[in-house]
Amino acid sequence: MTLVRERDAQTDTGVKIVSTAEGLAALRDPGCAAVLWRRAEIPGLRAWLAALSPESLPKVRTTLRADQVQKAAADICDESDLPAVPLREHLVKDIADLADAFGSVMRAPYLRLRLERVTTNACRKFHIDAVTARLVCTYRGTGTQYGITKDDADPQNVFTVPTGDPILLRGTVWPSKTTARCLHRSPPIEGTGETRLVLVLDPVFDPEDDL
Repeated sequence: MTLVRERDAQTDTGVKIVSTAEGLAALRDPGCAAVLWRRAEIPGLRAWLAALSPESLPKVRTTLRADQVQKAAADICDESDLPAVPLREHLVKDIADLADAFGSVMRAPYLRLRLERVTTNACRKFHIDAVTARLVCTYRGTGTQYGITKDDADPQNVFTVPTGDPILLRGTVWPSKTTARCLHRSPPIEGTGETRLVLVLDPVFDPEDDL
């Protein structure tokens, strides 16, 4: 297994690199296993989040409509005592924008939203999620690691998603199969003192099934 610079990921078949929210729709293209949105950083957001105590970082799991995400994210930040500064508003808006973009790609009426503080080697094994598709965006700490394989073995080339960049990953419930399989994992950080803040979005087509 080789850790590879993320900027070389374009050479890995099955992962598409896009530069706009509209480009996320490439997840529906034949042969696409994942889409990585390489975008400009929100100025100052990463440094601000990195300087906060882990206890003040927002943490939640809820299911809601995409148009409810902005208010829900704002409420979560209030409950977490996240400082009421302009950068917090940028974070809330970004979460809402990602929910809107992902909901549009998936044509899903509801989304399952998770904001997680991660300090362990959670999901340390390479895997594919048992969902139709998933959006993952790491706002603080090391990003998700992924690689392409055509069998059940761990990928040989492993890429790390840049902090702040969303990646869309097809899950095992995606209706069509591709030759390339994109496996991912949380980066191994246990014992380093690092605290990650990770946004995860899943499509929900019937909220009753999500209870």
